[in-house]
Amino acid sequence: MTTAQQAPDILSPAFAADPYAAYRIMRDEFPLIWHEPMQSWIVSRYEDVERAFKDKESAWTTDNYGWQLEPVHGRTILQLSGREHSVRRALVAPAFRGSALQEKFLPVIEGNSRDLIDRFRDTGEADLVTDYATHFPVNVIADMLGLDKGDHARFHGWYTSVIAFLGNLSQDPEVTASGLRTREEFAEYMLPIIQERRENPGDDLLSSLCAAEVDGTRMSDEDVKAFCSLLLAAGGETTDKAIASIFANLLQHPEQLAAVQKDRSLIARAFAETLRYTPPVHMIMRQVSADVEVSGGTIPAGSTVTCLIGAANRDDRRYADPDSFDIFREDLTATNAFSAAADHLAFALGRHFCVGALLAKAEVEVGVDQLLDAMPDIRLADGFTPVETGVFTRGPQSVPVRFTPVGRTGAAGAAQ
Repeated sequence: MTTAQQAPDILSPAFAADPYAAYRIMRDEFPLIWHEPMQSWIVSRYEDVERAFKDKESAWTTDNYGWQLEPVHGRTILQLSGREHSVRRALVAPAFRGSALQEKFLPVIEGNSRDLIDRFRDTGEADLVTDYATHFPVNVIADMLGLDKGDHARFHGWYTSVIAFLGNLSQDPEVTASGLRTREEFAEYMLPIIQERRENPGDDLLSSLCAAEVDGTRMSDEDVKAFCSLLLAAGGETTDKAIASIFANLLQHPEQLAAVQKDRSLIARAFAETLRYTPPVHMIMRQVSADVEVSGGTIPAGSTVTCLIGAANRDDRRYADPDSFDIFREDLTATNAFSAAADHLAFALGRHFCVGALLAKAEVEVGVDQLLDAMPDIRLADGFTPVETGVFTRGPQSVPVRFTPVGRTGAAGAAQ
């Protein structure tokens, strides 16, 4: 056990610039850290983070979401437990798997991806973040919910504000105030729509959520609004960063990009490895209700624990050559990478495993496939190397690429 003064500080500029070097030091030398400014213990080894997420011990709870999430979302499924959690999950989960996902929402995903690509497919250049990834998941969620995609700028502003609130580790008062305003604005926007869908249901996800019933239990307007807020923030931010990171990783490993271009079934492997190597979310908190023994010492009852996914996913006690991006690695299984039995921790594990994991997988597989079709000779802009930013969530802010538009050849195409 040690103090933050002796170990890398996750609020420092050096950490923000390169957390992976700090993660290595933390795992090897400081597996348990008390961080005074955050009032939180920090764990970084795979076995400890996995244990926190699997939560088979009653000591590991999500009570922290009462202060971390509820102020901006309202009370969500993430902070529930026991029967209340199982019923609520049963109300929302069917829309994100099986026939509902494949038959109802896959065409929505495909159409939104094509619409975005059509805007640049003939130009020979694009920024995969600003031209595609930033818009794609939010547009999909808006269409799924039956909302007006013309409000994209508002949706993006809201989820950006919420994610900033969640990642406000230094407790910046302006970030806090913005997050609280977002809850009010989102409620003013959504509650009238929810009430209208109850009276005039359609064939959209929002109508399904309003009508869903399990054992005589239905969600209130506030419950539905809170879930939509969570879906917009979690689904928008994480898929946005995941798509940008997949291409950043593949473009810097041309032989692996070539393999994926030739065999599109490898997209799932590329996504799984990206979730391990450069996860969109680098840390998730938990709270312990009893003393818990972990690597390096004891976490006292009542403490908040910051679980470093970005560190655990590169733990050499769990993965061979963990700091290398390798879609063919044998210690990561793509077939279960999007289930609660995943070999990585990017979606958490256990009963709070991400309910939207299969939606994210569908979005990524469709998006990457269509982008590769439109840009068969995709390459990074000359002299550009993608750089990740962020601490709580992390990904490249820009991935400018060049390509020969399909159907154009010769000098004219090359000039693009």
